Amino acid sequence: MSRDRMVKFTLKSTEDLAKMREAGKAVAAALKAMKDAAQPGVSTLDLDVLAGEILAGFGAASALKNYQPPFSDIRYLHNSCISINNEVLHGVPKADRFIRDGDVVKLDIAATFDGWCADSAITTIVGTPKSPKAEKLVSVTRASLYNAIRKAVYGNTMGDVSHAIQSHVEKNGFGVVRDLVGHGIGQTPHEEGLDVPCYGRAKLGPKLVVGMTFCIEPMVTTGRGTVAHTGDDPWTIISADRTLGAHFEHTVAILEDGPFIITAAERSDEPASRWQT
Repeated sequence: MSRDRMVKFTLKSTEDLAKMREAGKAVAAALKAMKDAAQPGVSTLDLDVLAGEILAGFGAASALKNYQPPFSDIRYLHNSCISINNEVLHGVPKADRFIRDGDVVKLDIAATFDGWCADSAITTIVGTPKSPKAEKLVSVTRASLYNAIRKAVYGNTMGDVSHAIQSHVEKNGFGVVRDLVGHGIGQTPHEEGLDVPCYGRAKLGPKLVVGMTFCIEPMVTTGRGTVAHTGDDPWTIISADRTLGAHFEHTVAILEDGPFIITAAERSDEPASRWQT
């Protein structure tokens, strides 16, 4: 379908964004706690339980737990998604899945506060990196996220955002995932009306207008960027060629004076365009 087609989406008020920001603060704190606790020998389920505790301390709750997305026949039963190495995203926390030294670990959380959601993800290498390529993958994927955020400006298009991801990733020799996209967000973690692909052409797609909120989430692999389900569960998505994957994500709002990172950990009173990223 054409990226230029008319789309419907919900524009958020200042009051709506304030509640989303509270959810975003909780998400940022939970991700930091999980990253700090992600050490060799720790189970992914232990990290997931920690995420739930941190969210509760902010008066928030996981928007993923008991969530049933359109693509699934069953509900998700955990607070977060934790994916390791060639798992790109949506990895299911398990009591018998233990983190090892050198693992590339993706941590992904969506939270709800007073009926409004925020969603963010980070990738971290635990302990000693196994290769310079793994370190570069994480660095490039993170940089592509902030490149895209800088393009999330009133008057630009979604194609400008997507192209910023693709151009940086491919320039560095990695592959963007084309089968999965970022998404609109608001009173549900996946709001209909907006897709945020990891690839695209500048100047094309929906125009960005004040009050839009969506999740920009570069999903990148050291291989071709093609993905598949593991077959073990309906959630976990791996790189089809079994190469390493990385995933970063922020919830962003379009404001008159620039993009606002709803899930930023600090300096929340300034537009993201003025932040050091």
